[in-house]
Amino acid sequence: MAIDIDTVRKVSSLARIKTTPEELAPLTDKMNGILAFIEQLDEVDTDGVEPLTSVISRNTPLREDVVTEGGDARKVTLNAPKSLDGFFVVPKVVE
Repeated sequence: MAIDIDTVRKVSSLARIKTTPEELAPLTDKMNGILAFIEQLDEVDTDGVEPLTSVISRNTPLREDVVTEGGDARKVTLNAPKSLDGFFVVPKVVE
């Protein structure tokens, strides 16, 4: 599959990326290069390969499922600079 300048113009418009006419030809070459690399992946033989979520095999260690009294919010917030009703009071980050 080859990408032409009109496709690059449309993709940049959809992505809200401002492009000048001089940038379209190099972007076309770059996008075609990316697609050529992706097409190479079709040549890889993956028969008999199990799907992975990680390249290393790990088992999640399980802890003993024991009933506890739970966290005491009063004790947890004792060292906090500010707390209110068992919650940490922090300054506003986003206005």
